[in-house]
Amino acid sequence: MLFSSFTDFKTASDQKRERATPRPGAARSHAAKANTPLIAHDYFAIRGGGERLVLTLAEAIGAEVMFGYKTAESYEDEVFPEHCTDLALPTALRRPGIRAATLAIRFRLARRQAQNYGTRIYSGVAAPFSAPARGNGTNILYCHTPPRFLYDQKDHFADRAGRDPARRLAFERFRDGYEAAVERMDLIVANSRTVQERITRYLGKSSTLVYPPCDLEAFRWIEQGDYYLSTARLSPLKRVDKIVLAFKNMPERKLVVASSGEDLEKLKALAAGAPNITFLGWVSDDQLRDLIGRAIATIYVPSDEDFGMSPVESMAAGKPVIGVAEGGLRETIVDGQTGILLQPGFTSDDLAHAVCQLTPDKAIAMRPTCEARAELFSRDRFIQGMRQVLA
Repeated sequence: MLFSSFTDFKTASDQKRERATPRPGAARSHAAKANTPLIAHDYFAIRGGGERLVLTLAEAIGAEVMFGYKTAESYEDEVFPEHCTDLALPTALRRPGIRAATLAIRFRLARRQAQNYGTRIYSGVAAPFSAPARGNGTNILYCHTPPRFLYDQKDHFADRAGRDPARRLAFERFRDGYEAAVERMDLIVANSRTVQERITRYLGKSSTLVYPPCDLEAFRWIEQGDYYLSTARLSPLKRVDKIVLAFKNMPERKLVVASSGEDLEKLKALAAGAPNITFLGWVSDDQLRDLIGRAIATIYVPSDEDFGMSPVESMAAGKPVIGVAEGGLRETIVDGQTGILLQPGFTSDDLAHAVCQLTPDKAIAMRPTCEARAELFSRDRFIQGMRQVLA
């Protein structure tokens, strides 16, 4: 079973590759590493907010980075620190359903390597498994959220995985390993008050709040087009189906969906016969910034989101957001000033009503407040907060 051991997993091919190919940064002296912070992050597969946070912080504090693997769809090599450690998780072990377990094992095997650094910051749900025992250097967890498949959304994930006793035992093993890793932390940093509450509820720990950074310079008002924009991943918990249903009943208003995910075909079928709804799939960073900069407003209604960078990026471009009064969105969107917050349990009709309320004229009037609000989540504020943590 994948979770049966976090200490003895290493294939012969892994050992052969490690002997043949020294890891980047292997030539660094122990003294140099002791005086250099390390940031351990699960993996770099997309150009997401968590990935950007790690690279932003690494640049600001001169840290090295350790990660489980990296794909071509993530950031270019040039934006990574000079010294990185790629744990090179094999492609076959990156599949959803086993990825968290195999990554946890990989990071557990890297614990001795992490111990060479005096200050270690962990980002993700598997990277904390590499944390050495307390008392030898400093372990800091930047918690995006306690693993949702173990805690607040465990029933949802259990239903999707099936009620297999072996899987249930695997989840329990992972939870035990994760909670043991949390116990080795000297300090926990939460990315939102929502996550702070989860850390207290599920892990019994206190935490410090430092909001993640938004690249405010990258998102700018361009003009006001004739469409509303959704950028959420197409998965059940993002509730894009309610957005599609709302616009299907508003043929006079346009919706652009700039994302993809496992529900893509299902949502396309739901939108059949609605020419006012366009699916673009994943788009480049430049295309995304252009789409946001020309939209009337954006719509983002996930279930109890940890923080949610999309609304901040939208507001940075002067575009208000139709969101939901759950999770981190309660901390970023100001109802009636930078957008509209729907009540939990909203329907597609409620969403349609909000779209009708947020007219192009009202959206333009909200532009200055949106731009000012986004400044609260700037790169400089994030770095200042993390420097205080490290101090």
